Amino acid sequence: MKKQDLKDLVKEKLSDQLLVVVSNREPVIHNYHEEEIRCIRPASGLVTALEPVVKTCSGIWVAHGSGSADRAVTDEAGRVMVTSPGDERGEEPYTLKRVWISKEEEEGYYYGFSNRSLWPLCHIVYLRPRFNADDWLNYKEVNSKFARAILDEIGSKKAFVFIQDYHFALLPRLLKGERPDLTIAQFWHIPWPNPEAFRICPFKDEILEGLLANDMLGFHLEYFCDNFMAAAKRELGAAAGKKDLSLTHRDKTTLIKAWPISVDFEQTSRLAESNRVEELKQRFTKEFNLRDKIVLFGLDRLDYTKGIIEKFEALDRFLEKYPDYLGKVVLLQKGTLSRLHIPEYKRLNDRINAVVEKLNWKYSSNGWTPAILTRRDLDYDGILALYRLADVCIVSSLHDGMNLVAKEFISARNDLGGRLILSRFAGAFNELGEEAIGINPYDIEAFADRIKEAIEVDEEEARRRMGALRKVVSSNDIYDWIGKIASDLAEIGS
Repeated sequence: MKKQDLKDLVKEKLSDQLLVVVSNREPVIHNYHEEEIRCIRPASGLVTALEPVVKTCSGIWVAHGSGSADRAVTDEAGRVMVTSPGDERGEEPYTLKRVWISKEEEEGYYYGFSNRSLWPLCHIVYLRPRFNADDWLNYKEVNSKFARAILDEIGSKKAFVFIQDYHFALLPRLLKGERPDLTIAQFWHIPWPNPEAFRICPFKDEILEGLLANDMLGFHLEYFCDNFMAAAKRELGAAAGKKDLSLTHRDKTTLIKAWPISVDFEQTSRLAESNRVEELKQRFTKEFNLRDKIVLFGLDRLDYTKGIIEKFEALDRFLEKYPDYLGKVVLLQKGTLSRLHIPEYKRLNDRINAVVEKLNWKYSSNGWTPAILTRRDLDYDGILALYRLADVCIVSSLHDGMNLVAKEFISARNDLGGRLILSRFAGAFNELGEEAIGINPYDIEAFADRIKEAIEVDEEEARRRMGALRKVVSSNDIYDWIGKIASDLAEIGS
């Protein structure tokens, strides 16, 4: 779907409703740098996916204001206009409404309940969730703060509120309690666990009640929809609605849908051909000594769900089994530090450092090291340059709702170069698995063999596969995603 097609569709389907997008992370951050204020666009699959939609619809984005200079650039109500200088598409600016929360609230709501409780609960990677009553109280309070901020922005207008992710499980019910006429949809970007796993949560009933206040609730896969419906039926006694994939609870019907999220295929493909991306590609090739090397590439937030340790272990086993590739293959892993306030993440970071150091000590020779770990901040052109220099992109998630890295890599490869190794436990495998090289990241032996397969696949076959993958992603891009949501919303009440 084209951008203009989306504008026409939204105008037709949602007509006079104001679009309000809600997320924890803000699309732009303002920080002090010496005596200046700099605007930073953090690397985020969510922002990559949703910002074009908010621009297209001239909407409002409500998010936690986390930057050191965020307050300095907003008005008294916490608003700032967001533009994209130099954007060739000439989109209109949109309003960013920042919500302020205290350090104590952030610790309990974000680092606590969201990421020590819900994140491990939903990502079944055998890390036990931790439940704390104070974290839960902070989670409830921040959800209330967001509800008040959203209602203030909307005023008496009709609005479609599109809530993002697991940080706001209680928000739909809070909004509906004040404005039952609002149209509310929520997208849960992470997996939903099976009912047996979910039932250990002490606050499960309130979470389910909150989510069932949505008019529509979306997940990446039908499997996650089935898990949620089973949990709601079991814990609350919710009944199947009159429509397929819907639940009725307390006389309120919620449509449950699978909407696999995507990326802006056309823009990514176009930007990947820019002169700056090519210049950065050449610079990185020289800086990391990658000339004449087979480059394996990974791009992950440093999270225990991403299978980063397993990726390096597979490289180790690959070099043991296939020593002819010693000195010829390099794994370049771009990692972004994340949530180091949480002990599990600090330990993971230390483990990754140790694994890389051991791997390089074991194999390095004549100026060659098999593993490079870089944590530097890169703009989008820098990320695209790394996609373009990679011979093989490895997405080794142990459990992932979708994983937009896989789709971005494909979108950037309009040269039809590159191969994709993709975990069967990433949601993206549901769409891309037929042409990607699938792996079970827990099976290190087979993982090593798949690396060899990716490297040695015939060039013509590799180009055919990439062409097929690009057709899949281009036929379901970010505009198609929001278009399906808008169409489904229009059917509510029909």
